[in-house]
Amino acid sequence: MSDIISAADAVARIQDGAVLMIGGFMGVGTPPRLIDELVRQGQKNLTVIANDTARPGFGIGKLIEAGQVSKLITSHIGTNPMTQKQMIDGDIEVQLVPQGTLAERIRAGGYGLGAVVTPTGVGTIAAEGRQTIELEGKTYLIELPIKADFALVNAKLSDYQGNLMYALTARNFNPLMAMAAETVIAEAESIVPVGVISPDMIVTPHVVVDYLVAKETRNG
Repeated sequence: MSDIISAADAVARIQDGAVLMIGGFMGVGTPPRLIDELVRQGQKNLTVIANDTARPGFGIGKLIEAGQVSKLITSHIGTNPMTQKQMIDGDIEVQLVPQGTLAERIRAGGYGLGAVVTPTGVGTIAAEGRQTIELEGKTYLIELPIKADFALVNAKLSDYQGNLMYALTARNFNPLMAMAAETVIAEAESIVPVGVISPDMIVTPHVVVDYLVAKETRNG
């Protein structure tokens, strides 16, 4: 069973220099309360592994704007001019990874695979200095798994044990990242009693979720 704690207590477990996987696609499926709490607490020198950095003032873009990210592993930065500027100025080290390759490298990290092979990037500057393998007359790049200290994931529903259900495309990278990190912190839009979520709708089981962020209470 996952421990249910506040967003502040969850984020306090993240130290400066931590490696974070953060779910989301242009901010959809990114955990907003955890991002806001990271900005509030101000952890620095973070490595962020994510599909993108959304846009200024939204999603992971808030971490970029706050200057908390020193290294980024991502599929693109084209929607966030602040990320582009920080890369050009040398404030952020950016590793661009094709989207499908990024997903497979994260999956490999979560499933204990030694590597994945892909033809994407062969014959381009992306292949310079990289290991390759020949299979049935075709050249592939050897891509190594990616893992992280923490995965910050967002779900549509969680039960009180921490079983997660996602909504449509907001699912994106979240289930893969939940498998590939040492510690998984989940934020859900709603937390419901055990049994409300049909077993066949559970995508991420509670056994991989370490902490579930409690819902905020409002007075009045």
